[in-house]
Amino acid sequence: MNKFSEKKATRTGYGEGLLELGEKNSDVVVISLDLTESTALHKFKEKFPSRFISLGIAEQNGITAAAGLSLCGKIPFVSTFAVFASGRVYDQIRVSVCYSNTNVKIGATHSGITVGPDGATHQATEDIALMQVLPRMTVLVPCDALETKKATIAAGEIFGPVYIRSGREPVPVITAPETPFVIGKANVLKEGKDVAIIACGIMVYESLVAAETLEKKGIKARVINMHTIKPIDKDIIIKAAKECGAIVTVEEHQVIGGLGSRVAEIVVENSPAVMKIIGIQDKFGESGQAQELLKYYHLKDTDIVDAVETLLKKK
Repeated sequence: MNKFSEKKATRTGYGEGLLELGEKNSDVVVISLDLTESTALHKFKEKFPSRFISLGIAEQNGITAAAGLSLCGKIPFVSTFAVFASGRVYDQIRVSVCYSNTNVKIGATHSGITVGPDGATHQATEDIALMQVLPRMTVLVPCDALETKKATIAAGEIFGPVYIRSGREPVPVITAPETPFVIGKANVLKEGKDVAIIACGIMVYESLVAAETLEKKGIKARVINMHTIKPIDKDIIIKAAKECGAIVTVEEHQVIGGLGSRVAEIVVENSPAVMKIIGIQDKFGESGQAQELLKYYHLKDTDIVDAVETLLKKK
């Protein structure tokens, strides 16, 4: 899709959103956990040094400190790689953030397998599952840098725990400044009635490419950008199930406990339809270049096309 020529890592949108939030609200503070530039916090640090705290490699302490700051009336954003922001600190998030209902925002960068050469230990492919099961947690998985900026700003404007998932690899910017972003309200990016492709994060672009290929084959696919995993947009899912009768979900995450699982729960309870969940098939990641890994784990547009064609035979 040549029209999407601009490429930016979604983590850059996180940093840009923080900068704008910091200008609007002096209560916004940022906690870095040894990865200031990697998590795109350096511009906030430069502009608001008195509201920037670096705690080093101390993830559990960072979450606890953020909870304390929120109880003092601040709006803390604590940032590190997604694998640490969800797994290493799970107890602190569960008790000090969600159970205590503190106003903590977690900026989780370098998510999914597209971290690349860092390998399995640094590839968060289970974080959506871990976060969405927690009561009170809002889970945002924006599709590009521009939407990540909007998601970050929106997170700072609501009260309560929020997990913002972003990535390292530059990806096409597929939304526009005027594209609406409302937490809990998904966006239809392409209309179609033969099948609905529901995707999140960088998989939205792959889904749009797949939809173009499918259209050339006479299959009209509806593409839905499910940027909010929790609270999920039930209405748009039920509508897609009723009108299309077939749904394919796509995520850079384990197929267990992620977007696909949540969509399936809603579909089976409200309007049963044939489904296919595309994601990582109960495996750990491996070291490699981002695009190589997307192909290896069958997360490319061609894999979506194949899944749709196979699914429609069951419709």
